[in-house]
Amino acid sequence: MGIRSTAKAIIIHDKKILLNKCYDEYNGYYYSLPGGGQNKFETLENAVVRECLEETGYKVKILRFCALFEEICTNPKFTEKYADYVHKMYHIFLCDIESFDRKELSETDIMQTGCEWIDLKSIDSIKIMPTVIKENMYDIIYNKKTLFLGSENIMYGHG
Repeated sequence: MGIRSTAKAIIIHDKKILLNKCYDEYNGYYYSLPGGGQNKFETLENAVVRECLEETGYKVKILRFCALFEEICTNPKFTEKYADYVHKMYHIFLCDIESFDRKELSETDIMQTGCEWIDLKSIDSIKIMPTVIKENMYDIIYNKKTLFLGSENIMYGHG
């Protein structure tokens, strides 16, 4: 069990954000940022572009690196079952759509049920995980400085 490096995207277009729609037994329905694990010898930039294509079908262009966040799951049952997902570093990039020629989703997270464009004005009324992303969404998007969102211990992992 090591630390999992993930590349996540905040994809903004026409005042909407593209989020993965997810479901699991513990968290119920929620949204999460598209993106996922970085492969060995893969740059974070290449990882976020690849993951977005796999999970949303869209090729994205990176605008900037905007935030870093650490998450550690402390639930023994989760850690036993998903050892590689217990300790994650989120590298969050602000992105836009490079091509609207949407491809078929090729590799979604097991908890992902689809993806959806959400009006930015509506994000306060939906469940986004990790919660620190939702709580800081406007700062992440509009602050030109890279943010460290801290570290959080959680009881159950999510997509």
